[in-house]
Amino acid sequence: MGKMDDNRSRRGFLKSAAGVSAGLVGLQTISYGASSIQLPENADRNLFNGKPTTLKDRIERVKIATLGMQRYDWEQGTVAQAFLEMGEHDLAISFARGAILRQVNGRFSVIKNNGPITDCASIGEVVLHAWKKTGDPIFKNGSDAMLEVFRTSNHKTIEGIIYHAQEPTKWIMSDASYMLPPFLAAAREYKEAIKQIDGFRKYLYHPKDQLYSHIWDDENKNFKREDFWGVGNGWSASGISRVIKMLPENMLEEKKKLIIYVTEILDGCLKYLRPDGLFHDVVNRPDTFPEVNLSQMLAYTIFRGVKAGYLGSGYLAKAEIMRKAANDRVDHLGYVHDVCGLPNFDRSYFAPEAQAFYLLMETAAKDLA
Repeated sequence: MGKMDDNRSRRGFLKSAAGVSAGLVGLQTISYGASSIQLPENADRNLFNGKPTTLKDRIERVKIATLGMQRYDWEQGTVAQAFLEMGEHDLAISFARGAILRQVNGRFSVIKNNGPITDCASIGEVVLHAWKKTGDPIFKNGSDAMLEVFRTSNHKTIEGIIYHAQEPTKWIMSDASYMLPPFLAAAREYKEAIKQIDGFRKYLYHPKDQLYSHIWDDENKNFKREDFWGVGNGWSASGISRVIKMLPENMLEEKKKLIIYVTEILDGCLKYLRPDGLFHDVVNRPDTFPEVNLSQMLAYTIFRGVKAGYLGSGYLAKAEIMRKAANDRVDHLGYVHDVCGLPNFDRSYFAPEAQAFYLLMETAAKDLA
């Protein structure tokens, strides 16, 4: 997500950072609310035009818009995960193959030089799924190479917690729980997945607020960005929920611990939910811009948690408020407006990860229904 000095560490914005629908059954009547693109008089009328008439129509438009967006490593992984959970196996496998085509020195989805280990690993679950579905050893070999990068890298704390920034920058970031631990869990490296989640939490989590700061600078032993960045908390909650799903039954105590982690993030964020279903970019700072991707991430997390039985149904009312807010912001071309947006994530705009989380949210809602 942008550049920072000479590192592809994703957070270039630090320069400048300082009535519920019953299951949305009636989504057909929801307007997309955001500014729309006006088609010229001579436009091809076979293109998307006008508001989506059904939820299925809206999802299809979001999917098509997402496919057309350029993607960095973490975006490739997040979009691929959305297609995997949607059951779009051909698309998911195609994304995995694309990550392999750009595998450099073991790291998936490299666009320019080597990306951060965490971000490059974000598509790992999908790559492993591609291997299981196709039997093609290219996916197994690629996964093994990515795991070897993680295992052999010395870009870690003294406890072995991987840094979520390009070498040599030694930053731990709230994004990381989504990027690396699910891949480790999918590779059956369960204890290592939990170790990483615990390590990120040690440096970033504030028990009083039940929220994660964005960036810890381990070299200087202080926060690079102490703010409670909303999307960072969304990455943490949704990533941990994915690991919970993959843990085997003989790790019940570890599951219980991770469930507590997810519940705390939800409770910490939901205190700041606005009446319109949005959050501020820094959740406890009303002077920061309102955005909807955290809403999608938390709604996804709630739907998955309720489906799995570890979250109570009392969370669903707020999940539907957040879900409606997201659906209100899908335009006729399938773009989700008013998210923490590219390229520097310092404004309300558009982002591939937000497109993906719309799809993840709607898939989780469908699976719960």
